[in-house]
Amino acid sequence: MHAISLQSGSNGNCIYVETEGVQLLFDAGITGVEASRRLAAYGRDIKDVDALIISHDHADHVRYAGVYQRKFGLPVFITPKTLDISSTGHRLGRLNNVNYFQAGEEIQFGEVSVQTIPSPHDGIDGVAFVVSCHGKRLGILTDLGHVFKELFAVMASLDAVFIESNYDPEMLVRGPYPAFLKRRIQGPQGHLSNVESAGLLQAGCRLKWACLAHLSINNNNPVTAQKTHREILGENLRLYTASRYTATGILSV
Repeated sequence: MHAISLQSGSNGNCIYVETEGVQLLFDAGITGVEASRRLAAYGRDIKDVDALIISHDHADHVRYAGVYQRKFGLPVFITPKTLDISSTGHRLGRLNNVNYFQAGEEIQFGEVSVQTIPSPHDGIDGVAFVVSCHGKRLGILTDLGHVFKELFAVMASLDAVFIESNYDPEMLVRGPYPAFLKRRIQGPQGHLSNVESAGLLQAGCRLKWACLAHLSINNNNPVTAQKTHREILGENLRLYTASRYTATGILSV
């Protein structure tokens, strides 16, 4: 199983996963031109992707879904509630190939299954994902809201994970955001801190690697995120950081 974070952060999110001949994109928060270019740099053609799967209705995850569908012919998998609000709020345009799923359902692509996990993040009907094939399990766990109890069992089952590590608590408190936005980020429908992410990763007893994702530009940075995780986890787990501006390269499990 191979994965690439094409970009991760409030400026746009998109993750590519391939296994057993199935190619999937999760979220469409970067332009079609950039997604295509970054995949091509690793020998992948975006037109070969089998499905675009949307996690929730926030712009940094869904705004270019219509472009991906019309320009590249990608079938869109999305919950009805997410499509309803996204079509209005982000002007997705005409969609000719929409496949609905309900939060909590499993989506099957040949031998590859995608488990959808309802998330308390403040999107409409949001989900996180686990991609499974032949015993290998990759988590895409971002925009989680808070560390809810089901996540510990999920984490214990994973071989690799993209995990939200959005903010450093001290940087957030000292930072420029207004009080209401700080409360939203720290609240039960907001984002995970570096400390919360590292605590959750402690349950990952079979993890080969973790990629820290969705880092805030104002309240975090890769050095701080890595340092916090190392202080809590030690040196044994391989850690990557997903960039807000470039692709990670191919991560395999």
